[in-house]
Parts: sequence; C-alpha cells; structure tokens
Amino acid sequence: MRGASIALALALAGCSFAPAYQRPAPPVSPAYPDQGIPEASIAGIGWRDFFTDPDLQRLIEAALANNRDLRIAIGRVEEARAQYRIEDSQLYPTLDGVASLTRSHTPADLSLIGQPVTASQYQSVLSVGWEVDLWGRLRNMRASALQNFLATEEARRGVSTSLIAQLVSAWLQEHEYDERITLAERTIDSRRESFRIANRRYEVGSGSKLDMTQAETLLTQAQTTLQALHQARDENRNALTLLVGAPYDPGQRSLNLADTNADRALPAGLPSELLLNRPDILEAEHQLIAAHADIGAARADFFPNITLTGDFGTASAHLTDLFAHGQRSWDFSPTVTLPIFNGGRNKANLDLAKARRNIAVANYERTIQGAFRDVADALAQRKWLAGQIATTRQTVDALDERLRLAQLRYTSGRSAYLEVLEAERDRFDTEQALVQLRRAYYASGVSLYAAVGGGFPEDATKQAKDGQAG
Repeated sequence: MRGASIALALALAGCSFAPAYQRPAPPVSPAYPDQGIPEASIAGIGWRDFFTDPDLQRLIEAALANNRDLRIAIGRVEEARAQYRIEDSQLYPTLDGVASLTRSHTPADLSLIGQPVTASQYQSVLSVGWEVDLWGRLRNMRASALQNFLATEEARRGVSTSLIAQLVSAWLQEHEYDERITLAERTIDSRRESFRIANRRYEVGSGSKLDMTQAETLLTQAQTTLQALHQARDENRNALTLLVGAPYDPGQRSLNLADTNADRALPAGLPSELLLNRPDILEAEHQLIAAHADIGAARADFFPNITLTGDFGTASAHLTDLFAHGQRSWDFSPTVTLPIFNGGRNKANLDLAKARRNIAVANYERTIQGAFRDVADALAQRKWLAGQIATTRQTVDALDERLRLAQLRYTSGRSAYLEVLEAERDRFDTEQALVQLRRAYYASGVSLYAAVGGGFPEDATKQAKDGQAG
C-alpha cells in the first residue's frame, strides 16, 4: 500500500497540462526562386572566416566590445537568466532561520489569575516551506522562463549579426566614397585644365564666351559633387563611430572596392535551414514554446494547491532557558487550497495564455516568411546587380570613346563645346554610378550572409543543445 502511494505521488509530480509542442510547418516554398542545385549554406561560416580583411576584423571586434545596442541585448540575456533562476528556485523547499522575541501585557480583567501579567517569549526555529507541484504549474513556469531566456540569447545573437552586417555595409560605403571622391578629384583636375584652355581661347579671341562659361559650369558641377561626397563620407563615418561604439579611425584603406575581396560564390542553402540558423526565427520559436508552457501553468491553477510548512526549534519564556533541555518546539501545517470562485480569473488567465500562443504561432510564421524574403531579395540583388555592373562598364567604355570623338570634333571646329560638355557629364555620372553598383553588389553579399543567419554558428549549435536540455 505504501509503495502504491509513493508511485501515485511520483506520477502526480510528473503531471503537466502543457499542450504538446509541434513545430509549425514553414509557410514558404521549399526552395528560393531561380535557385539551382542548393549548396551548403554560408551560415556555417564564422564571421572571421567570411570577412578576411584584417582592418575590418579589428573594426568588428571593437564594435562587438563597445556597441551599446549589443550591451543592452546582453543585459537582457542576464535579466532573463536571473528570471529563470527565480522560477527554478520555486521548485525547491525554502529553509529559513528565525529568531524572535514576543512581549505581551494582559490587563487584570482579562487575566486568568485576576492580576495584570507581562510575559516574554523567546523563540529560535528553522522554518521550512514547500509547494508540492502536483500539476506542473511551477515546472511549466520554469520551462517558460527557460525558453524566454533562450529567446533573449537568440535576440542577442541577432543583434550581433545585424551589427556586423550594418558595420560592414558602412565600411563598404566608406570605400565607395573614397573611390568616388578620387574620381571627382581627377575629373576636377581635368575640367580645370579644360576651363583654363577655354578661358585662354576666349581671351585671345579664338573661342567664344559661351564655351568658356560651359567649361566653367562643368568644373563647378564637379566641385559641388565633390563637396557633397565629402559631406556624405563624414556622415557615414559618424555612423561608423556609433556602430563601433568608440571613435572611428579611417586609417589607411584601399581606395578600390575590388580590393575588398567581396566578390565570390555565396550559396544560400535551403529555406528549411533558416529554422536552425536565423536568430530571429529561433527567438520566435523559443517564445512559442514558452507560450505552450504558459498554457500548462494556467491550466494547473484550476486544481488544488498543496503547500507544506513547518517550524522546528526551541521556545522559552526566558532567554537563558531558550536552549535548555525540554524547550523543543515544532509545528507542521499542510495547506490545501481549492479554487471555488474567483470571478472567472483562472478561466481568463487560460484564455489569455491561449491567445498569446496563437499570437506566437503567427509571429513565428511571419518571421519565417520575412527571413525567406530577405534571402530571396539578396539573391535577386546579386543576380541583377552583376548584370547592371557589366552593362555599366560597357557604357563607360562607350562614353570614353564618345568623349574622345567629341573633343576631336570640337577641336576641328565641327561641333559646339556643348557636345563635349554633355559627353563629359555623362561619363562622370556613369563612372560614379558604376562605383555605387559595385558597392551595392558587395553589400548584397553581406545582406545575404546576415539573412541566412551567418556570423555565429557556434552560438547556434550551443543554443540548440541548451534547448534540448531544457
């Protein structure tokens, strides 16, 4: 009989009303648009192996150490970890040491001896309290706290990945501005010489004032563009300083985007791999699992709550006799609380938990769809930007020839200087556009790397193991 009672108690202790968790089916296509045979995703490459430039690596390390958004995310991880420890402690008995002194005075008309009485009571006890978690309420609360902790850890990883992507994109932008400024300065030198020649020809009477004015206009336009580029570069450096979290030193950098070594094959893998790699998807799934545990805790509130409390120690009317022989005292107070009427609060709490679970499902599915779009967008950018770069290079070559011919025609007197002016302006604008396209192409690779969840593969593996252990 005693063995059966123990078995029943153990069975009840393992009881849980949380609904069984089953990962929702991904609401996306099993493959990305226009994708051939999928290769292993670049998500498994750590950021140090993906971004191999030493200066960039030092910049990323500084950002991971100093960025304030990341510090906030780390603080939230610590907050969630502490909350999990709080919930975990509820499963264990509490043990407190209590020492107390009670003095009381009873008037004569209330005293049993008809005389006023002043009494003292000294007490020293160990107090024990324990809530018996028969229905899994506390275990589900602990499970929910664990999943929320894991979710904040994934959020921290997501902030880190996003930080690296933003930092590298701004770093590429810095290279773009450097290269465009170099082009602008070279163009200004050329146009200044053209203006000098046009002005000299006007002064000696062999050229028109219109030609001289047009050459001056072309020069001032390039100078205005250079000033705007310097402004944009300064603003970008301010953004880099904010991302790094410390003063940004441009140092010595390559002035050519091609030297960044960012042009390489970048396989995205399959959409199903996002479920294991993307921090925001893993975060949403942990939140969904936590919502299931919250339902179990809400359901347990409909059942009796059993609390065991007791005190064991010594008591005496005199302090000197507190630990004397025969002064031992104890009490044991089991309490069973059965919910009968609370105005529908328990039912409302359960409905709230279910509603939050439904929201968590929709949020999880929406996060997957957003991740799928991020990857598809990055793949599309790399595909079409590569074509635009090739076409723009051809355009630059054609404009070089056009400018050469226009200058010949102008020198021989067969055309107005306006033809040279337009050729100069078109070539300059196209060269600037080509640099922008190259930067956008390289930045799309960074976006793809972040979109598939790259940057911290070792963290993802660790969290998957932690989730299984929880």
